[in-house]
Amino acid sequence: MTATVAAGPLQSLRQQLSKLRHLSQPFFLPLDQASGWQFLWLLVSLLFCVGGLVLALLTGIIRSLEQLQPALTEKYFGGVAATISGIWSSWWGIGFVCLFILGAASFVAFRQQLRQRRWLHWLLLGVIVVMLLSVNGINAGIGFIARDLTNALVEKQEANFYRILIIYAACFVVALPIRISQFFFTYKLSNIWRDWLSKSLIGDYMSNRAYYVLNPNDEQATDVDNPDQRITEDTYAFTFQSLGFTIGIFDALLTFSLNILILWSISQVLTFSLFGYSAVATTLLILAGRKLVGLQFDQLRYEADFRYGLVHIRDNAESIAFYAGEEPESQETRRRLDTVIRNFNLIINWRVIIDVMRRTTNYAGNFFPYLVMAPAFFMGEVDYGGFVQASFAYGMVEGSLFFIVNQIEELAKFTAGISRLEGFQSKVEEVSTQPLDPSNQIIQSGGGIVIRHADLYTPKGELPVIRDLNLSVNDHERMLVVGPSGCGKTSLMRMISGLWSPRRGTVERPETGDLLFIPQKPYMLLGSLREQLCYPSDEERFSDAQLRSVLEQVNLPQLVSRYPDLDIKQDWPRILSLGEQQRLAFGRLLLNSPRYVVLDEATSALDVKTEKLLYELLVERDLAFISVGHRPSLKSFHTNVLQLEGNGDWRLMPAVNYDPEAA
Repeated sequence: MTATVAAGPLQSLRQQLSKLRHLSQPFFLPLDQASGWQFLWLLVSLLFCVGGLVLALLTGIIRSLEQLQPALTEKYFGGVAATISGIWSSWWGIGFVCLFILGAASFVAFRQQLRQRRWLHWLLLGVIVVMLLSVNGINAGIGFIARDLTNALVEKQEANFYRILIIYAACFVVALPIRISQFFFTYKLSNIWRDWLSKSLIGDYMSNRAYYVLNPNDEQATDVDNPDQRITEDTYAFTFQSLGFTIGIFDALLTFSLNILILWSISQVLTFSLFGYSAVATTLLILAGRKLVGLQFDQLRYEADFRYGLVHIRDNAESIAFYAGEEPESQETRRRLDTVIRNFNLIINWRVIIDVMRRTTNYAGNFFPYLVMAPAFFMGEVDYGGFVQASFAYGMVEGSLFFIVNQIEELAKFTAGISRLEGFQSKVEEVSTQPLDPSNQIIQSGGGIVIRHADLYTPKGELPVIRDLNLSVNDHERMLVVGPSGCGKTSLMRMISGLWSPRRGTVERPETGDLLFIPQKPYMLLGSLREQLCYPSDEERFSDAQLRSVLEQVNLPQLVSRYPDLDIKQDWPRILSLGEQQRLAFGRLLLNSPRYVVLDEATSALDVKTEKLLYELLVERDLAFISVGHRPSLKSFHTNVLQLEGNGDWRLMPAVNYDPEAA
């Protein structure tokens, strides 16, 4: 039983690390060209390279000062100079050189994987680590300065006190621009990472119709909720927080490395006490923080659902107003808000519990230096300056050991964000890299539309929508699809357009670009009037005169006079009526000039006269098209009629033999 319980957190940790690697490694190293251990090794190698460079730079500065100002160096930097001399005169110097060579050789070995500007990412990270090391070196020196400053104050050495105080102030003057530069480069690298990751996700999301397959509006059909939030907020939070945690861990390691020897040299008892105390406190807080991770994961989803509900109201404001549906919309919005508030109340409870535990450990930690060092001070084994230095070093080491503890709430948010973002990334990668039609039942060819023995079902349906369908639509042919509501007319259009596949049989369709689909409610993109007309083609293909001429042809002259500047951007779905949107879609059709067109009740909002005008334009262009419609007037524009019965049966007949009234 104990082994099972212990295995749970370990398994969870391994899964989180695997997700973290999947998200973060590609920015620095390709996933298919380097393992997780190799990625981790390069991070360690970066520390070796930075440490070697900083040591070499510091050695050069001290040697230069010894040559130029030996007295000044001996007086104020004697300890640093002695430490550097000790390093190079012992095996430590050989060790640092070997580590630097090993780190540099590792990056040379991975030079092929560092292409596509990945070397820049490592360079920026290296610059940040250099600054971290510089600031930590200054902080370690401040401990010695604080000791001497305190002793000078206690011994009332006024002149010596002010000289040391000037050096103390100079340390902060030097550290300030370094720390500010560190923040700047950290934010810069985070922004570059966000740009890279967002574009990668968008690329996969828009590939192979992943955005359609995932279908975020169908909450029962997908486990990927709110992809908009995952690409925007979750990506921003992940890149910023992951880099922050990485830098924080580097900072904690450097702080620990530079101060642990100082603390050990002052008091081994204090050092052991700190290790034992931090181990117990960290374990307790991490166990408590696991509950917070699950709550934060839920909170991200609930917040996104609440926001989406408000966006849904904004996008459908007119329809809601027509129905006077304010009350049910308010109830649904309040329900989503209640879920957000209820879950956040649980988060508050656990935050308070964790905060009490964390503050208790922090407050208790303040007593250890006094309890351990006071007897030595009273016995005269250490002076007051040494006591202050021990407290300073203890605080620095304690801060590095308690880094995870102090960031437990942010770590919970970060862990929840990793799960959501990596889940989305894995899903879009899976969809974008697999064939949309794995059975090869939909074939793109240079010919017309040919359906052979097709059985069509809804994606999760058990009853056939259409059985054993056989038909063809070639150049210059036009087919009208009719039948009662719910008989599968739109489903047939989806199969022809390649969105759905038949379970049996094959569908041949024209190449992409030769076939254009126009739904009953046309798609209005976020853009200018020019972009609306040209979509999905390149707007540079058409002149202003062509665009205005097309608007005139589809009976939209008022748009020409109302918006003489075709580059103006408006909320077109709200400004234009459905009839105007349908006419605009026909203008889009005329500009794109496909060979085949699929029209799913594309003129339902138009009067018969305007509908006749638009269909005559298609006939004049000699386009082949398939129409779904109910009006008897459509019969005259088609050569064949496909009548769906609603039970899977169908009939195909010449248009002249079709009697709309009998149907």
